[in-house]
Amino acid sequence: MKYFLLLFSILLVACGQKKENVELIVINSNTYTVDGDFSKAEAFAVNDGKFVAIGTSDEIQAKYISDTIVDAQGKTITPGLIDAHCHFYGLGQKQQVVDLMGTKSFDEVLEKVKAFQERYPKDFILGDGWDQNDWEVKEFPTKDKLDVLFPDTPVALSRIDGHALLVNQKALDMAGIDMDTKVDGGEIVKKDGKLTGVLIDNPMDMVYAVIPPMDREAQIHALKDAESICLDYGLTTVNDAGLGRSTIALIDSLHQTGDLSIRIYAMISASQSNLDYYLKRKPFKTEHLNVRSVKVYADGALGSRGAAMREPYSDKPGHYGAMVTPIVQIERLADSIAATEYQMNTHAIGDSANAVVLRAYKRALEGKKDRRWKVEHAQIISPAYFDYFKNGIIPSVQPTHATSDMYWAGDRIGKEREKGAYAYKALLEKSGTIALGTDFPVEKVSPFLTFYAAVARKDLDNYPEGGYGMKDALTREEALRGMTIWAAYSNFEEDEKGSIEVGKFADFTVYSDDLMETPMENVPKIEAEQTYIAGKRVH
Repeated sequence: MKYFLLLFSILLVACGQKKENVELIVINSNTYTVDGDFSKAEAFAVNDGKFVAIGTSDEIQAKYISDTIVDAQGKTITPGLIDAHCHFYGLGQKQQVVDLMGTKSFDEVLEKVKAFQERYPKDFILGDGWDQNDWEVKEFPTKDKLDVLFPDTPVALSRIDGHALLVNQKALDMAGIDMDTKVDGGEIVKKDGKLTGVLIDNPMDMVYAVIPPMDREAQIHALKDAESICLDYGLTTVNDAGLGRSTIALIDSLHQTGDLSIRIYAMISASQSNLDYYLKRKPFKTEHLNVRSVKVYADGALGSRGAAMREPYSDKPGHYGAMVTPIVQIERLADSIAATEYQMNTHAIGDSANAVVLRAYKRALEGKKDRRWKVEHAQIISPAYFDYFKNGIIPSVQPTHATSDMYWAGDRIGKEREKGAYAYKALLEKSGTIALGTDFPVEKVSPFLTFYAAVARKDLDNYPEGGYGMKDALTREEALRGMTIWAAYSNFEEDEKGSIEVGKFADFTVYSDDLMETPMENVPKIEAEQTYIAGKRVH
């Protein structure tokens, strides 16, 4: 009798326990938590913008109650996706210029520019996204036809990688560029004793200096446009690779007013004024903005043959590309940044540039622990330099670069050097972690293309049949970690995001399909059906 009374009392107390009220409950999901064990869950509870419990639907509903309960109906959920290297503000700016992405000839470029100017007349015409490698005539264009079409209106059209610029004579005149102009760290391309209008790397700055700046309203519009695009793809954090002080301040103000919700890891551009301001101060951090890294450019891009190579280009004898930042300056920057709490994130494409950066990192970080400096792109690595990534250096790579470049990379750098190019698996094995991004708007924003390129290493036409350089393909788990927890780790943010665990921000993405199980050819078609930041649905 006493036993039954005791059992009845326990049941009475249990039934009388008050459930804890929370902001959000999600049940009946197929959730990949991306925790240390890569465990799965069915449900979770969110309060004050953070995960407070993870488990089965019965467990969560037995303990928590909420006015907002989402039945995921078996949909796949992961932590909110992080793009570890992109140009977020640049994406927004691109929405306001001529979109030249995907053009198949220079004549198509000209038609798009003419149509844009007729519809949206501008005092200075800007365009972005052309790639001569996609044309039948795979050579840099010249300004001649632009001069005929726009004799009195300056025109500046950026190549897809942002490392080459085609301008007309009016823009050259405004920038003060002529046959005698000399600029280190790039090239003013000439042909038959004349300027072609193509500028590579550092000389582009002379044109950018005369382009009228966007007003505040246009800047805000650009940032909000970029956010809308990113949230549609399930991105909750973006690493903007190179921002100025005024743009960072504007982003912070929009976060404070609630007009911008996406989280941003800001790499400050390594201009002298930015360095003078930030390096004297502690890193700046809010829940939405983290300013603690410096973006440095070592060299240019492979597509424009600006990447700095140790041996000449295979398809251009005697040409080595160029360091856009001199070696001595990279070493000085490394020393000065190492003396602060800031992280150094350096763009390095060619094997020569990567060697310079890795040596500078090793020397500057001697005796320093857990600095997590990154090599952005880490695109072509000589065999002897892979071991440098054992020293806490993080490769931050963009898988779609491999599938964009694979058609011509072998011709450009030769088959032997190509073995150390886009070597994501080898980099992961050395570093222990790898951060994945897109470099948008150089590439498309879609993280599903990132995932697909990292794992399948094919284009959307299933080329090549067996995959490109499959020895360096990542597994699905590695790819997802690279887009979540490893990207968060690379930002010193692994304790607050990157996995669905108690105490972390409730940033998560709901998908139309299971990216871990669906046939690989379906991955590019996956959509982010819902995106949440701090437990609030933002898409």
